[in-house]
Amino acid sequence: MTATAPREEQLWSRCAGCASLLYRKRLRRNLDVCPECGKHARLGAPERLRQLVDPGSLCLLPDLLPEVDPIDFVDVLPYPHRLTAARAGTGLPEAVVCGTATIGGHPAALAVMDFRFLGGSLGCAVGEMITRTAERALDDRIPLILVTASGGARMQEGALSLMQMATVSQAIAALREAGLLTVSVLTDPTYGGVAASFATNTDLVLAESGARMGFAGPRVIRQVTGRALPEGFQTADFLLRHGQVDMVVQRRSLRGRLAALLAAAAPGGRPARPPVPRQEPASYRERLTGGGPVVDATRGAPVDGSPQPAGRDAWDTVRIARHPGRPTTLDYLDSVFDGFVELHGDRLGGDCPAVVGGVARLADRHVMVIGHQKGHTTAELVARNFGMASPAGHRKALRLMRLAARLGLPVVTLVDTPGADPGVSAEEHGQAAAIAENILALTVLPTPVLAVITGEGGSGGALALAVADRVLMLQHAVYSVISPEGCAAILWPDRPAAPQAARALRLTAPELCRLGVVDEIVPEPATAAHDDPAETAQRLRAALLTNLLPLLDVPPAILVRQRRQRFRRFGAARAGTRAGAR
Repeated sequence: MTATAPREEQLWSRCAGCASLLYRKRLRRNLDVCPECGKHARLGAPERLRQLVDPGSLCLLPDLLPEVDPIDFVDVLPYPHRLTAARAGTGLPEAVVCGTATIGGHPAALAVMDFRFLGGSLGCAVGEMITRTAERALDDRIPLILVTASGGARMQEGALSLMQMATVSQAIAALREAGLLTVSVLTDPTYGGVAASFATNTDLVLAESGARMGFAGPRVIRQVTGRALPEGFQTADFLLRHGQVDMVVQRRSLRGRLAALLAAAAPGGRPARPPVPRQEPASYRERLTGGGPVVDATRGAPVDGSPQPAGRDAWDTVRIARHPGRPTTLDYLDSVFDGFVELHGDRLGGDCPAVVGGVARLADRHVMVIGHQKGHTTAELVARNFGMASPAGHRKALRLMRLAARLGLPVVTLVDTPGADPGVSAEEHGQAAAIAENILALTVLPTPVLAVITGEGGSGGALALAVADRVLMLQHAVYSVISPEGCAAILWPDRPAAPQAARALRLTAPELCRLGVVDEIVPEPATAAHDDPAETAQRLRAALLTNLLPLLDVPPAILVRQRRQRFRRFGAARAGTRAGAR
């Protein structure tokens, strides 16, 4: 009996929904959907591809990427050890599998994420692979299908993982400009930076039955708001009721529905001739089934940025960036700019107080200024939601950006937020999609964009205003994929470790300048900005003029192209170039 027990266990599986004991072969024939309660079990990327694409049509794209540990991150385990364990456990080189195939005879490029690999997190390599898939779709003039399953951006790669949200989004923007269909299929779960970028900024958004999607996860929302969540919160049906997805599709119908959409997008409504397959390395095909070794690769080295002022300990810098006396956006609008005229509203029913914006003058130039507004007193902070923008705030910013482009005004953004609003109402009104749309719009905005991280630059809420031609950062500001407290709670669960997490995340201005995320550091007075706001304003004004004036002479088409190149170089893309140069 003992010898046969393991084999008997493999023949049966218990449903996570209704706890029924199911015959494994029957469950697999039913596409891993419980026949008793309809629970859709999570699928790995290889099985997902087998279910979706026409047999024999899959041509995998190469993963010839350098090993990426760009910030030498260590929590209770070094990051490379976590990568090694994930590769051994899944048989995959990374958290996404990419290729071209046909679905119902219609060609498409596909990027399918795998939650088993570090929670499907978006790191530099994942961003690079999805971007290359989008670029292949553009080259072959075929649609792009993204199947998402992710907890969000990969915190072990710091702000560079945050940049991947912009990198992939601008690749999708290029497909939009070319008139090629983009489709995302949300599966369970899709959260954080993935939800707030390419999962929701495609032409069509489908949700598999049972999928959950949102910017903030339920646990975070409960912790922040102290409220119980509505029944079915963030589920596929919830998303459909709140207008955030085009349709909810049962797994058994997903392949047919995608085939119908691809048919509608095909020239003349007829199946297009599949692209000629390109020969890809056999080792990658073997790794899809777990049979091949991981390719050796060269780690990318960060490039030097501009001169780095002497810095404090990272945790001390975090505390300075959060100081209630630190100048806010309204303070800078009064001291750096002239003649500010505030504009209100998103034109859809809201006017978020956490985002302020309007027309002002910088020297003799009219500009559109948009920024997060916190406050100095408790009452101000509460009234402004601590600078955490709602979907209405992001849509107000988007309206003003587009207005600036029509009027030929440069855009200056001032970033100071712990992150986007994580509340229930924000999720109901499409927080992830609102952030994603801002990121997408900024990648193609035909006017100069200059961003300044003035205090806290928290996650996607910060990036929604920071996809810019030039990114400046005050000396004692911080910019990160996640807060130190949030990172510590996930990776150091047995002890308070926010100071350690702050150091590991490389979130200070000198570190981010070294990584190329920030172009220039604006020095603060000897102590900090809140001790001499007038001097800080004078230095910020000089830095803005120095960086903005050269951008005014660049033709819009070149400006957009250079902005895209700026974000395309991050992470694995840049490391791969450097490795190849050797």
